[in-house]
Order: sequence, then C-alpha cells, then structure tokens
Amino acid sequence: MKVLAIDTSNQVMSVAVLNQQEVVVDYTTNVKKNHSVRLMPAIHTAMKEAGLTPSDLDLVAVAQGPGSFTGVRIGVTTAKTMAYSLNIPIVPVSSLNIAAFNGLPFEGKICSFFDARRGRVYAGLYQSNGEELEEVWDEENILFTDWLERLKELNEKVLFISNDVSLHRETIEEVLGEQALFSPPYLNVPRAAALGYVAQKKRAVDAHQVVPNYLRLAEAEAKWLEKNQEKQNHE
Repeated sequence: MKVLAIDTSNQVMSVAVLNQQEVVVDYTTNVKKNHSVRLMPAIHTAMKEAGLTPSDLDLVAVAQGPGSFTGVRIGVTTAKTMAYSLNIPIVPVSSLNIAAFNGLPFEGKICSFFDARRGRVYAGLYQSNGEELEEVWDEENILFTDWLERLKELNEKVLFISNDVSLHRETIEEVLGEQALFSPPYLNVPRAAALGYVAQKKRAVDAHQVVPNYLRLAEAEAKWLEKNQEKQNHE
C-alpha cells in the first residue's frame, strides 16, 4: 500500500510517503511560513523522491486538527481534493494523536498539546504500553491550568510532548512538579511519517465524510471570553 500523509495543522508542515509500514520520504519543516504556498511543492518533491505518480497512491492520510484553523483547513482540503480526484480512500487522524505518537516507547501517560492562546490549549491524554496509544480523556480546548490540575489528581508521571512546550514549561513544573516529564526537543515535532503509520491501522472513509476538527469552544463560552477580553483591553 502506497500512502501519502499530510500534516499542516500547526506551525510544523510535514509530508511523508510510505510503502506499507516503511517510510520512503519524510519531509518536515518547523518554520513560520505559509503552508498554502509550500504544501503542493512539498508533495510534488516527496512523490518525485519516492519515484511515484499520484495514480500510484492507495491512500491519503491527513491531520484533521485541532490546531491552527487555517493550517487545518489547508491540509484537509488538499487531502480531500487528492483523494476525491484519485478515487482513493482517506483517513483523518487527530493532530494531538500524531504528536503523542512520538512518545510511544514511554510506557505511561502522555499529554500532547498545542497552544490556543489566552492561556488555553488543545490537549489530549493518552496511555502508552510501548506499542499502542489509547485515548484516556477526550481532547479538549481548555484553560491549561485547569487541565494541569486534572493531571495532578492522577498522581502519576506524565510525559509532555508539544512543539509549544517552551511557552508553558514553567507553568507545568509549577503545578505538577516531579510528576512532569519532558521529551527531548526533537520529539516535540509531529511527523507525517507517524501519521501515515497510524492511518493504516484506522478505518478509511470517503473524502466527503472528512471535516476539519477545530475543537471550537461552545458558543456561549466563546462569547464570554471575547467580551471579557474586550473589557480587559479597555481597562
């Protein structure tokens, strides 16, 4: 099975080509540049390096969010268009799951998160047995301090994996102390190679069924936050 995997859900842009479980090409950048301009050239380069044409593909895998609204939309739209035009299945995978996959060798709780601004994060918690990940809590758009207090109640070690960990490390250590473990920086970058691997173990769907997962706040909460932010700006 030839798989094209695409992740543009955050600052990291990653494109990979896999042949079954073997990674043939893994092209990943971690720079603040426009994914909409760079994605198609990256896909073209990856396919060329793999010696494949679009008609050789059997599956498209895509990170469906949460993350940057624009980034998620770019990746999902591109993947859906390719899957539809090639008449091949597509597998959407949580961006948080992909990030957490980097910690798979760690046997225990893994927390992956993305900064959502205003003290909030998109966060997920997984249990790793060293070979597979199992979702422990539903993914949330939540105040990070609230999420950390919940983790504290577990009273066990938690491995944090995030490209945004430097923004929140001080808070994590303040709340969790020795409960908190941190992955090496190079493991904080999500890779499409992991996405392609995970996708092959999930159920493929029709392109029309795939929608971005923005993990939006409930409408009432979003309005309250907006109103509160405006109030603070005028004080």
